Amino acid sequence: MGTRQWPRLIIALAFCLMSMSVAADDKPYYGQPSNYYPHPTPPTYRQINPPYYYKSPPYYYKSPPPPSPSPPPPYVYKSPPPPSPSPPPPYIYKSPPPPSPSPPPPSPYVYKSPPPPSPSPSPPPSHSPPPPHHPYLYNSPPPPVY
Repeated sequence: MGTRQWPRLIIALAFCLMSMSVAADDKPYYGQPSNYYPHPTPPTYRQINPPYYYKSPPYYYKSPPPPSPSPPPPYVYKSPPPPSPSPPPPYIYKSPPPPSPSPPPPSPYVYKSPPPPSPSPSPPPSHSPPPPHHPYLYNSPPPPVY
């Protein structure tokens, strides 16, 4: 049931409850008729019922159904065990090779300074004319129009 149906359902239930409470009200809404007279009560009649004996229905035993066959367990792959480790090979000693003749040691490092820079003539200073000077002119706003 959608959420849009809840308000209609609540209104319908409220209407049913109100109509039931009005129908259950035992007070009349009109006065007694003017020609009302009491009726004589009918004679009491006592009916004698025979004693009641309860007879239960016959009982039939129903055996439980046989259990359903269970599915076989899932197949689980088991990998073979790893091969047993083989014994290590016997140790054979190998002597190191004879040292090769080493090169002569390098000569000591001597620092050589770079040659001094050759003096280059500096460019002559260039003089540009100064920018023209413009005087500041103030323009006042026009007078207000009335």
